[in-house]
Amino acid sequence: MGWNRFSEKLEQGVRWLLPSPFAIALILTLFVAVMAWIWAPHPKAAAPSFFLDILMWWEAGLWNSNLLAFLVQMALILVLGHILALSPPVARLINAVTPYCSTTPRAVVAISLLTMTVGLLNWGLGLVFGAIFARKVAEAASLKKQPMHYGLIGAAGYSGMLVWHGGISGSAPLKAAETGHLAQLMGSVATHIPANVPLTETIFSPMNGLATLLMLGLIPLVLYRLALVAPQKLLDLKIVEAPPAPLKETGAAQFDNGWGLSKIIAALILTTAAIKPFFQNNSSFLQTLTPDFVNFILLGLGLLLHKNLRSFSAALDEAIGGIAGILIQFPLYFGIIAIVRESGLMGSWAQYFSEIATVTTFPVFTFFSAALINLFIPSGGGQWSVQGPVLIQTAQELGVPLGKCIMALAYGDQLTNMLQPFWALPLLGITGLKAKEVLPYTILMLLAGLLVFVCVLMVF
Repeated sequence: MGWNRFSEKLEQGVRWLLPSPFAIALILTLFVAVMAWIWAPHPKAAAPSFFLDILMWWEAGLWNSNLLAFLVQMALILVLGHILALSPPVARLINAVTPYCSTTPRAVVAISLLTMTVGLLNWGLGLVFGAIFARKVAEAASLKKQPMHYGLIGAAGYSGMLVWHGGISGSAPLKAAETGHLAQLMGSVATHIPANVPLTETIFSPMNGLATLLMLGLIPLVLYRLALVAPQKLLDLKIVEAPPAPLKETGAAQFDNGWGLSKIIAALILTTAAIKPFFQNNSSFLQTLTPDFVNFILLGLGLLLHKNLRSFSAALDEAIGGIAGILIQFPLYFGIIAIVRESGLMGSWAQYFSEIATVTTFPVFTFFSAALINLFIPSGGGQWSVQGPVLIQTAQELGVPLGKCIMALAYGDQLTNMLQPFWALPLLGITGLKAKEVLPYTILMLLAGLLVFVCVLMVF
């Protein structure tokens, strides 16, 4: 009864405090515009003109071509990762592991460990993989009349979103590694900005390696201990059946039903990906690991692992709905970026942080501010676009390593995914769970992550 009351209160609190993600983006737009009008430095005599400037900055930011390309990159990472999660080999992997998840303690350890590992490879793949894995384990328990704690299993299936930004699809580290991106992000205020921040200073740094290993060990342990005392009950789930095989077709339709075309293109893509570093001067695999390159590999793997083009297209139809929020919300955040940057607010914030922070404390400030901002901007890419310019300018002024600050932002962003319900929607839809059944356990995972990330940032 204690957990039930807690989860009900928590769900009510989230509903009261947080409107829909789309409404949040609109509210933030108005809030930032008002902040720029009140606090940004501008001559009082030019107030009418300044108001028009804010509108013009916002409109230009909405359709910033560089940031719109970034939007497409992030949308494709989610879609292609989802397609890969729906491929037969991934399904076979899940089915092979499911028999070992016969009890809740064993299930949460297996699901969380595999989901976080997959999430480190690709956040979209990890998100859908964990949801499908949790569903399959619950379906097996339902058939065998085995009592389980479904909410805890669902939380384990969401654990990939607690580590993803430190993996090889992390938005902020990948974008910072692109030559010229930092200067583009800073715009007209860019001075003495490095061409890029290598992945060896972010994702593949010793600090992030330690943080990742600690999370891979601690989160399954926390969930295991919870599973030992969590109440179990029989599940009654409808088994999701595989769609029937398509009727045999002739003529041009054989291109869709046959395996040859997709496998040839997949082989070309993956061969190109393998040899690309050797054909670029002074390049390495880490230098080629950009969002575009990640999507290129995901496309090749999706075509390779799906039986044919018809199977790939069916997975695409199911995955495409997951990017609806990204398509409409990202431009709104781009408009916010433009107002913050062009009005001078960014410079004011950077100066404030540089005055109160030190080389030691600034990464921790960045972590906590990123955790807070993620509640209102539930996207690693969108958050990097908003917070990145302030981070870069302040880090440059204080002399703090940019790589460490970028990972501090990444850790804060992924931490409050355990509280922000936006990215949990695919999991809730696949598992049939409600937010109140999962949130009590994701919050405990949040506390475990908080301990790890703060300690790592303070030690390095």
